[in-house]
Amino acid sequence: MLKTIASQIKEFKRDSILTPVMMLAEVAVEMVIPLMMASIIDHGVTAGDMGHIRYVGLWMLLMALIGLLTGSLGAKFGARASAGLARNLRQTMYENIQTFSFSNIDKFSTAGLITRLTTDVTNVQNAYMMLLRMCIRAPASLIVAMLMAFSINARLASIYLVAVVVLALFLFLIMSRAMKYFRQIFHKYDDLNASVQENISAIRVVKAYVREEHENQKFRTASQNIYKMFLSSEKIVSWVFPLMNATVYICILLISWLGAKMIVSSALTTGELMSLLAYCMNILMSLMMLSMVFVMLSMSMASAERISEVLNETPDLQNPDQPIFDVADGSVEFKNVAFAYRKDSDEPVLKGINLSVKAGETIGILGGTGSAKTSLVNLISRLYDVTQGQVLVGGRDVREYDMEALRNQVSVVLQKNVLFSGSILDNLRWGDAEATEEECVRACQLACADEFVQKMPDGYHTHIEQGGSNVSGGQKQRLCIARALLKKPKILILDDSTSAVDTATDARIRAAFAQEIPNTTKFIIAQRVSSVAEADRILVLDDGRISGFDTHERLLETNAIYRDVYESQTSGGDFDEGGAD
Repeated sequence: MLKTIASQIKEFKRDSILTPVMMLAEVAVEMVIPLMMASIIDHGVTAGDMGHIRYVGLWMLLMALIGLLTGSLGAKFGARASAGLARNLRQTMYENIQTFSFSNIDKFSTAGLITRLTTDVTNVQNAYMMLLRMCIRAPASLIVAMLMAFSINARLASIYLVAVVVLALFLFLIMSRAMKYFRQIFHKYDDLNASVQENISAIRVVKAYVREEHENQKFRTASQNIYKMFLSSEKIVSWVFPLMNATVYICILLISWLGAKMIVSSALTTGELMSLLAYCMNILMSLMMLSMVFVMLSMSMASAERISEVLNETPDLQNPDQPIFDVADGSVEFKNVAFAYRKDSDEPVLKGINLSVKAGETIGILGGTGSAKTSLVNLISRLYDVTQGQVLVGGRDVREYDMEALRNQVSVVLQKNVLFSGSILDNLRWGDAEATEEECVRACQLACADEFVQKMPDGYHTHIEQGGSNVSGGQKQRLCIARALLKKPKILILDDSTSAVDTATDARIRAAFAQEIPNTTKFIIAQRVSSVAEADRILVLDDGRISGFDTHERLLETNAIYRDVYESQTSGGDFDEGGAD
């Protein structure tokens, strides 16, 4: 884990080295000043030597300025190193997430990934800053101050030694108890973020069903859980500072009392006592800083583990050593295919799939909910790998292709489509970044989207809100179909992507496909028989198996499932036939 995090320091190694160097220089200066102060008292004030006071005083001023400079530089280098580490962690995590296959993404919740990219990285950033500055400065200051104190008077300095041992024991006990709470807190943050994300993305549904109070209660519960966890941990950590203060005051009282006795017996000078008190404060302040470092490191260790999980996650799907970059055509063949989302799954989602589709064919896919229609088409563009058998595209196993080259030849339009904030043209050019406006218009005409785009205030330059909230479901689906067409794919997959479109418009879209892209293989997943009736062949799936694969007319004669669906949908007629969305 630590090696994974440390690998992201990269170009900030120099700052990471200079920070502790500056901190050590600051400590060295601070340790000299009490000795100079003792010299002023013993050889200047007591002896009435103003020249000595001025001389040593100037040196003290110089040391203070050097300490200020080294401390400022240490803060500057530390801030740059910690902020740079945070930047690299976020960037590397984000880039690694982009390489994940669907099976990798399934391991992490969206809210969990957001927490890792934000809260967890911030915790690690703060801890790294503390590590570079305080974790170097505090132990160095403690050790040097202890040595200086023993060099002045070993008997009085032994008080510090006892105090350090006692405090270290208490700190260890406190931090070990607090750590178990810190490990749990950030999983609670995932629940909080999930509540916020779900509420905001579905705000229309929340308001339509008047569920605001229910959602508020969910958020309160998630927030209360974090509050309770932090409260439990803070109750434990809160003992640190009273213990520190008690130790400081006891040490000062003991040193003052014993030191005064020794001054009376001439075993100690007044200047030496002042130096010992100064070193006492240095030692105990160092311990206090170390306790803060331990608290921060305890919190950040849990965050570092969660970040490492994402950084160390390797994509389940990999390119072959010598990938194929050219997809010959849009032919698709399934050979004895079985598929399960989990390797240890008892029952595969797809079983014994054998079918062959020629380039340019239009294939309709029907089946009940959970019949694995989407799972089947996901294998074509290798979003998942088969558990058993082969999927061939253009006569070659999809595992032989470069994944980017394969997916560039397979356009997928989902039922739940996503539009991004930006203009309509910006969204369309996801299909082809170099597409001209004329090409975008043509794609929209094929998808029956041009008619409503032209009516918008700024036409194709109209701004789309995040998630496409300012367009209807049917309009969003048609824009996404146009976006897919701009890729000029060899295979086009419509995954129930005309469900929000009326049957008349659906028919016009299918007619445009037949006329304009005859050589593109088309897979149309639909719930309506009317959407696939004119397909070259129709695949009927039932519980992950092929129930029928033939033309509309033949399936009506030979397949009971297809016949039942057809009769149930045509007995009352399509209510939206000829309508508008």
